[in-house]
Amino acid sequence: MADTYDLIVLGSGPGGYVAAIRAAQLGLKTAIVEREKLGGICLNWGCIPTKALLRTSEINHYLTHASAYGLSAEKVSFDLAKIVDRSRKVAGQLNAGVKGLMKKNKVTVVEGEGALKGKGMLTVTKDGKTTELNAKHIIVATGARARDLPFAKADGKRVWTYRHAMVPAEMPSKLLVIGSGAIGVEFASFYSDMGAKVTIVEMLDRILPVEDEEVSAFVHKALTKQGMTLLTSSGVDKLDVSATGVKATLKGGAVEEFSHCIVAIGIVPNTENIGIEALGIETNRGHIVTDGFGRTNVEGIYAIGDVTGPPWLAHKASHEGVVCVEAIAGKNPHPFETWNIPGCTYSRPQVASVGFTEAKAKEIGHEVKVGKFPFIGNGKAIALGEAEGFVKTVFDAKTGELLGAHMVGAEVTELIQGYVVARQLETTEEDLMHTVFPHPTLSEMMHESVLDAYGRALHY
Repeated sequence: MADTYDLIVLGSGPGGYVAAIRAAQLGLKTAIVEREKLGGICLNWGCIPTKALLRTSEINHYLTHASAYGLSAEKVSFDLAKIVDRSRKVAGQLNAGVKGLMKKNKVTVVEGEGALKGKGMLTVTKDGKTTELNAKHIIVATGARARDLPFAKADGKRVWTYRHAMVPAEMPSKLLVIGSGAIGVEFASFYSDMGAKVTIVEMLDRILPVEDEEVSAFVHKALTKQGMTLLTSSGVDKLDVSATGVKATLKGGAVEEFSHCIVAIGIVPNTENIGIEALGIETNRGHIVTDGFGRTNVEGIYAIGDVTGPPWLAHKASHEGVVCVEAIAGKNPHPFETWNIPGCTYSRPQVASVGFTEAKAKEIGHEVKVGKFPFIGNGKAIALGEAEGFVKTVFDAKTGELLGAHMVGAEVTELIQGYVVARQLETTEEDLMHTVFPHPTLSEMMHESVLDAYGRALHY
């Protein structure tokens, strides 16, 4: 006889496991199905272990520039195997943490390949054995995977996806990164700071193309200054892979050789072989179509996270999961919207943003007031030796609504949440101007940027 639950979650990434916890908190008998490791890509192969790697490269950067702080560090070196091991241990610690959360909240964990077999029915297969689970509600949270180049699939040796790039057996000497979104730029930053010669190729006319144009231009200049080669409005037409390297034919015909290549050209939703076609679940370009509460066009079937489309971010998936479950439980949550989802890139320099870019705000009809404040005008940034970067804010000129905020520089991924909260609470420029920011902190630049939008900046 099939095990019966109130809710089954298929996939245990940051959307799936958070949805399961919230469901259990609301009194729903809940099971979660996972074919690999609890925590999904984010905890095991994405957000967290990459930050561990980037922390290592950041420290390496400081060690090799110790003299700027009056310090001396001689013969700085590293052990690649230990760097990778630390990253994997961080991932393992968090995976164990999710296991503990499942136990604490009495969520049943079912290991294996899950597939929808009908409304309210899901099968799980492991080691050739198939079991059946039933539930009134099923949430699909199967996530996404890296997109391959059609003419050169990743082999884990010379051509890598993000997954391979996190566990390198050797340090690249000359690295080609195809794609300049957050993933591509983060890995480029890591390997460059660890000594590799890095080239980034981007088919669009600027790197980090979803960011504000001024931010993109600043990062382009910063990465070039660090020694990277950035080729925009370009592309790779052909890759010839050998046992010793990769020969890339670039757009326009130039041929260049590299030791390794990272492909970071986007993602593909994991919708194959999970039974959505037989149920007639609607998709758009492979992504499952949902409303603001995670509901699909088939009653009792829901979807959250990367499998539903952009933005492909862990925190977006978690929030979707909570909204979806609370709607199932009759709690009448606000429908999920993407208008206030922050984006962060953990390169050097860091990038963070929320809301509309200046160009987008104008495009959709806003008359805007724009403020900017540079890191060089901030005492804490100068004291830290991190005086490069800026904070930019975009306001509606008529209402004072904060339309967007864009930052580049040290620790901006931690600062951005201040503007996210401000937008969530619908604060105006006046509210922000009257807010007291502590001194000396980097956060003072947030205040100054707001003041600058109205001609009132105090320190620059």
